[in-house]
Amino acid sequence: MDVVLKLRELRRLRGLTQQEAAEKAGMGVKTLSSFETGARITSMKLLQLFSMLAAYDTTPAEFFGDGVERAVFDELERLSPAQGTLIAALRRLPEEARVRLEARLVDQVEAAIVAQPARLRVAV
Repeated sequence: MDVVLKLRELRRLRGLTQQEAAEKAGMGVKTLSSFETGARITSMKLLQLFSMLAAYDTTPAEFFGDGVERAVFDELERLSPAQGTLIAALRRLPEEARVRLEARLVDQVEAAIVAQPARLRVAV
């Protein structure tokens, strides 16, 4: 699993929006978003990565080891058939189109969550 996907999945597993994660990590939401989409991943500073990991309560050993992958794969076993179909369809797209669509879809889901009453919100 690549760094971009791990960062995005860690935030989601911790139940944080990009705004909440950015605040906890002490960076702007656009900066965090650009790391999660891969647009600026090559310019990420080590301090920024460690700040994000601290916000996600994750050690570098867990991040670079297999801890994140195990958590993600455990969750994947609980996907509904429709969710599995969506993931498979996304994987068939060319990478550039997939990355753009994933980013837009995540933004739309997060907007829908924010629009829900607090007691109904779920982690994305």
